[in-house]
Amino acid sequence: MSTRRTPVAVAPAPGAEIELKLALPAGGGAALLRKLAAVPALARVAPVRQQLHNQYFDTPAQDLRARRAALRLRRVQGAGAGEQWLQTLKTADAELSALSQRGEWETPVPGPALQPKALRAAPPWRRLDPDGTLLATLQPCFATDFERTCWTLRQRGGVVIEVALDQGHIHAGGSSAPIAELELELLAGPPEALFRLAAQIARRVPVLPLSASKAQRGFALAQGLLDAPRRARPPVLGPRPALQDLAAALLGETFDQFCTNLHGLLDADHPELVHQARVGWRRWRSALRLCLPDLALPPPTWPGLEPLLGLLGELRDLDVACTQTLPAVQAPYVDGSPARAADWERTAQAFQQAVAVQRKAVRLALQEPMTGQALLGLVQWIAALPRAAPATPQPARRWARRRTERLHQRWKKAQRQASDPARLHRARLLAKRLRYTIEALQPLLPDAAQRWHAQALQAQEEVGRLRDVHMAVLLAARLQAPAEVVAFLRGHAAGWAQALLPDDTAA
Repeated sequence: MSTRRTPVAVAPAPGAEIELKLALPAGGGAALLRKLAAVPALARVAPVRQQLHNQYFDTPAQDLRARRAALRLRRVQGAGAGEQWLQTLKTADAELSALSQRGEWETPVPGPALQPKALRAAPPWRRLDPDGTLLATLQPCFATDFERTCWTLRQRGGVVIEVALDQGHIHAGGSSAPIAELELELLAGPPEALFRLAAQIARRVPVLPLSASKAQRGFALAQGLLDAPRRARPPVLGPRPALQDLAAALLGETFDQFCTNLHGLLDADHPELVHQARVGWRRWRSALRLCLPDLALPPPTWPGLEPLLGLLGELRDLDVACTQTLPAVQAPYVDGSPARAADWERTAQAFQQAVAVQRKAVRLALQEPMTGQALLGLVQWIAALPRAAPATPQPARRWARRRTERLHQRWKKAQRQASDPARLHRARLLAKRLRYTIEALQPLLPDAAQRWHAQALQAQEEVGRLRDVHMAVLLAARLQAPAEVVAFLRGHAAGWAQALLPDDTAA
């Protein structure tokens, strides 16, 4: 039996901000405004437009950023109020979701200069800077300029939501990056109301869940790390986590890895973004499979993601062939022959053209409304997990050890039975699941688990290289590479198979 909290339409606590952030993969402009104006909930409300300029501050060592705080001065123009300046301090816990709950303390100020007295009046600042050291070293870091189109919705049950469309740019040094996002802020009511409205919007406008704030993106731009691949991070756990809290942390972190790399793929071509997006999804599936039997809330299905997932897999296969498999065998194939060098060049060009076409297909899939709808459904489910905890929480440590040991035994058995390519592939998949499980649960596992992790990683990489060569053969044939190139790759694959399988099965 599980206990659920009944939604209550009340305003967030003073100093608290509950917000759902959504990126707009198709960009902004007049067409976007027309689509938003057609959303039933927004069509009945006249929007308000403002021009916002924001200057962010931190110390040279970025002490505020390290403590998950952001300080800005904002100039507001428009909406019939003339010019206004606001000083805002925001704080947050580890944000790994498009749904964020942050502390916010905002004060009107007379102009474009920080007001120390108002800053010291904010309760968190006294904790951040008890002796005034940080205040004395604050300096401008980056700025944002954007137009905000804002709708304030009042719904049944006392629900009040502010919908803000922001379109503009982040500026850091000599670099800039576009802003095209929606923020749905809960002014009164339960968080579920944000998701109901977001679902309405997502049916008409392509969206992607976005966990990174403008401040986080500004710092990344200043450091040249905007759209850098988002790799796995260990989940943040308490000393004695309950299973439901562990599941929410695991699923939230892995899903954020997936979504953050999808967002990066909108503008950047780095193959590692594709790789880390797929790693994030596989880690999420692995965590779900691990936790699902003990979850009180069943997950939604995600058929709307299947086209995107298939396209990502095909793009990753092409990327691996172009950046790893083909370069590793180019010299042995060419071997000083001009004719072979020409064949290889034609093959490489065919692969590069296929990569460009496939990357475009991935970006088009990210602009499909069904993609955003499926992602939003999963964000909402993950956010609801802590509230669906059983009445008697289950300790996570014993559960984690038991599950990991069971998975290790399954993998060892599959390894012993890997006498043909199909069984070898099954053993590889179990090795990957074991690796992801140990990485996710590391703080809760005994030292022996690290030895298992190293063994699983080695096995996964060895069989993975065989799969990569086989895939390069298939792709080369599909792209009509010269017959000699295809034959050479096929022979290379046979050599890998012979090294990994018994002599009577490698052929």
